[in-house]
Order: sequence, then C-alpha cells, then structure tokens
Amino acid sequence: MIGISADFDPVHRGHVKLIQKAREVADEKGSEVVIYLNKGYSANHAPFFVGYDARRRMALAAGADRVVPIEGLHHRLTMAYTVPIRIAMMIQDGVRDYVDATDVSPNQIKKYASDFVKSGIFSGIPRNLPNRNVIRWYAVNEFLGKVLGRRMKFHFIPELKVQDEKISGRIIRRKILENNLRIPEGVRKLLPTSTITILQEEIDQGNIPGERNLEVLLDRLNNYPRPGLLEIAHLNAAAVDEIIEGRKYRKETPAWASLRKAGYGPVLTRLALSCVEENVTRREVFDLIKSYQKERIIPPDQTVERVIGRAWFVASSVEKGMDSHEAHERFRKGEIIRHKVPYTVNAGIHLRSFELSSLQEGLPAQLYVDKRGMISCLIKTRERKIKSPLKLQARDATYLRLLLDSQIIPLQGSMISKKKGWRVQIKVG
Repeated sequence: MIGISADFDPVHRGHVKLIQKAREVADEKGSEVVIYLNKGYSANHAPFFVGYDARRRMALAAGADRVVPIEGLHHRLTMAYTVPIRIAMMIQDGVRDYVDATDVSPNQIKKYASDFVKSGIFSGIPRNLPNRNVIRWYAVNEFLGKVLGRRMKFHFIPELKVQDEKISGRIIRRKILENNLRIPEGVRKLLPTSTITILQEEIDQGNIPGERNLEVLLDRLNNYPRPGLLEIAHLNAAAVDEIIEGRKYRKETPAWASLRKAGYGPVLTRLALSCVEENVTRREVFDLIKSYQKERIIPPDQTVERVIGRAWFVASSVEKGMDSHEAHERFRKGEIIRHKVPYTVNAGIHLRSFELSSLQEGLPAQLYVDKRGMISCLIKTRERKIKSPLKLQARDATYLRLLLDSQIIPLQGSMISKKKGWRVQIKVG
C-alpha cells in the first residue's frame, strides 16, 4: 500500500501531484493508493471547511484507490501525539511507502530529523525549521520503525507553487469566503475540475463552510465554573482565568482573544476550543494516551509518567533555589532526582464549624485555581457548596500547579478524615 495522510480541505493541484506520485510508486509495485483522510476535525484542530464525504469523493476523483477515515484524535491531542498514532496506524495497516511534499531537499529533511531521532524527543520541534511537520513525520517514522519492526519508505516531491507561492488550502478557503461563497477565477486555477464540481455542489447544498457548534461552545464558556473548566483538556489556570474574565461570550472571536491573552498560540487555541466544544476532559485524554503507551506508540519523552516526573523534578529543584527554566532544561537533558514521584498529596483545608457536619469520607473535592492564584477546592454536599484554598507545603503547591498547567494530567480530590481533622487527598493521574 502507498499512503498519504491529509486534510485535503479541499483537494487542490498540489494534492493531485502527491496522488500522481503515489500512483507511480503503486503501479511499479502492483499496489494501491490509500488516503488516510482526517475526519471530524483537521490536523490543526479546527472544523473542516468541506465535509468528509465531499473530500473523500475529491480524493477518489483525483486518483486515489481508497480512503480511510481518521477521527477522534484532532480534537483531543496535540500534533506531537497524533503524528505517531497516525503513522503507527498506517504501518500496522500495511502501508509500505509514504508520499509527501517538501520545499527543501530530502537530504535536508533527513539531516534535520536525525537529531530528533537520536535524542528521542519529537515534541517542541522549532518553528523556524523549514517543513517542520514533514521533519516530524520522518523522525517519528524512524522511531516507530525500531518499535514496530518496520517503517514506511518516504518519497518526496517538490511542493507545487504558483508564481513562487505554495498553494495553500487556507488561502483557498479564505478567498472563497471573501467572495461570498463563489469560487473566484484565481482559485479555480488552483483546483482540479473534479474538485470544482464537488465544491460547487456542496456550496449549492449549503454544506459549506463547516462550523463549530457555537451554541454548545458559548454555553460552556459562559457557564462552566472554574473547577469545570479546569477539568477540560488543554485549558490551564491562566486560560480559565481569562475565560472567566472575558464573559459573556456571544461570538467565537472574543473567546479567541481570551485564550491569546493567556499565552495560547493559534494552534493551541483551536485545540482548546475544540475540547470545550466536545467537552473533552483531562481524564479522557490521559486514558487515551495511556492506551497508546501500552502499544509503545507514544515516544518515551511524551508519556504521562514523564510529564508527571518533570513536574516533580521542577518543584523539587525550585524548592532548593533553582530557577524553573533551568530545572526544565536539566530534566530535558536527563537529570533525575532520587526522591520518588508522589502520586498522592494530602492538603489541609479551611473549614468553618457549621460546615463540618455536612462532610463525609470520600466526598469529591474539585480542584481549581482561584482568582488570587491559590490552589483551591470545591466540595458539594447535600446542604451546601464549600469553597476553600488548600494548605500545602511549597514544593507540593508547585508540583500540583505544574500538573494543573500541564493541560492533560487529571487530579482527583476527595475528603479524608485524619486525627487532626479533615484533609483533601489528591490523586495524580
């Protein structure tokens, strides 16, 4: 099988060149061209402009033999996780050759990728690297080759350009929208006839553009309390604070502004909004990553244990006076500490006398960060809601805050009775 993984939103002439190259390889080997087509949300975590069925028909009309849907990933996980999962899926399906386009030579791609393969670290690939995503795919394919015992052979073609500009699906979509959903002549030149026909059918039927479920998204952004928002994957304490501050939302744009104020880039903003829209929890993402860890698909540097271990290392180092940035760097380079990482932390709680009678062992305590930046909890009893900041040692407070800001590690709090009074027991992951 000859594979291509793509959004194809919509299929343009650059994509056609990819399929034509795949067809050449397939004909030589007596194989088929299979498109692994993202469904539901794009690789960049956004709703699709063109629906899945229309993009599937475009791919088949452009020369593909078969289309396989990939869904359930891109509204839950960052690209650092979705790439190894998609590659493993293709390898396990029997894809032996993979076709991609690049603006630099294949030797440069392999040279850049070799550094990441040697380090075993595939997250945080610098944005200034040319064809950054192609480098990631090549490097992860090499890593998985060692894990799964086989890898895909990469075939590169030059990116198709018009007047020295790469053909961009984003620009194509924008120009159609700016032209009131009419396909302008300049865009038609970038599309194969089959795509134009299918695209026009979708426009006439009112299927384009695909959009978020704004009613659901805005309802959650406007009404979820701090603890509820912090349980959603890919929202950290700063994001939750800005979301609360920016209420009340009537459009998606102000929500974007709130997340950008929290330091989120465009890609992470799209992912966070998709998680809110689909109500994706940290627990859901944590369990999903763990399931792929069991198959050894997730690179060691990205395991949930590694994320938790980094938080403990940094918290322990900061307690000794080290700068947090330096601690992160030391951990990334392999430095470890002898203290075992705690997966349970007990915290004190401020309670008023009339609240004591309503407490019971095992009562859930939802964690959140209050507007003063204090790690706090919300306890719901039959009689009342109890809100209180937690009493923690400095190292534990730093540790838990880093886990809350990890965006994917769930923390579960519950009430426990001790001789000295009530405590909140917090379990990590």
